[in-house]
Amino acid sequence: MSIIFGILAGIGVPIQTSINARLRKKVGSPYRASLVSFAVSLIFLVLLLLILGQGVHIPFDKMLHEPVWIWFGGICSFIYVTGNILLFAKLGGTLAVILPVLGQILVGLVIDHFGFFYSLKTPISVFRIFGAVLVVAGVVIVSLAKREAGKNNPKENAHADIWLWRIFGVLSGALSGVQTAINGHLGKVVDSPIKASAISFTVGLSCLCVICIGLRLMQGKCAVVQTREHMNEKNPWWMWIGGVFGGIYVLANVELAEIFGTGLAVIIILIGLTTGGILVDHFGLFESPKKTMNVQKIVGVCVMVFGATLIKLL
Repeated sequence: MSIIFGILAGIGVPIQTSINARLRKKVGSPYRASLVSFAVSLIFLVLLLLILGQGVHIPFDKMLHEPVWIWFGGICSFIYVTGNILLFAKLGGTLAVILPVLGQILVGLVIDHFGFFYSLKTPISVFRIFGAVLVVAGVVIVSLAKREAGKNNPKENAHADIWLWRIFGVLSGALSGVQTAINGHLGKVVDSPIKASAISFTVGLSCLCVICIGLRLMQGKCAVVQTREHMNEKNPWWMWIGGVFGGIYVLANVELAEIFGTGLAVIIILIGLTTGGILVDHFGLFESPKKTMNVQKIVGVCVMVFGATLIKLL
């Protein structure tokens, strides 16, 4: 059941991204869409705490004796979620998932090697380096498949800055890896993975509130303004529930690491992430544009998962 939970949590990430992309059309800005998503995630986690009888008390006395970076997980999270909304529109569901995964894997190697954020030290070995090469190769294979598919799509090929978006995708994934390490330690400090996740979302929500208020005060000079078309169109009910999937994903990262260890937990969630990204693209789920699955994409994802397995399990 725990393995199934991890895979489903991973599948939920590209679903959340496509839902939030639809939400962005309604609210007119990726920051507002992230704000709604984070608020829903926090409400979901608070309800979960109350249902399980853990309460919402936060041991600030313990946290005040910890390094200041213990609060930064939420900042990394809001950059990752907001970035996913932007990446989904630019790159589609598959690349919007696997590029951040590449960043997460690579930064994970560095964190493990040096033991940053009080994580267990795992020195870089030949197997881990070879695994990283395979992960990069898998991403390249899928990227080339996307490029071939886009040759007949002038709109997709019109983005001269496509590689900048791909680099941003890797960097946002690196921040997600940092968040996982920070929240892993935070979960030990507060003795609850759910509370650690809730704290992370509270910090991220606070940052997004400041950003949205600032954009609002600037009277739309930097904010994206809703169009009349988007305001008048019918909005599906599922547009508001993306945050639930985000809350489950963050919780799964912390929870499964305690059950299986960080290595196997990452592989379980990664399988769900990549599978979900391909399915969202192939079937055009939640009003996302359809991008047909092909053998090259599947091979690339398999190479990537195998490389991640070498890194995490050997």
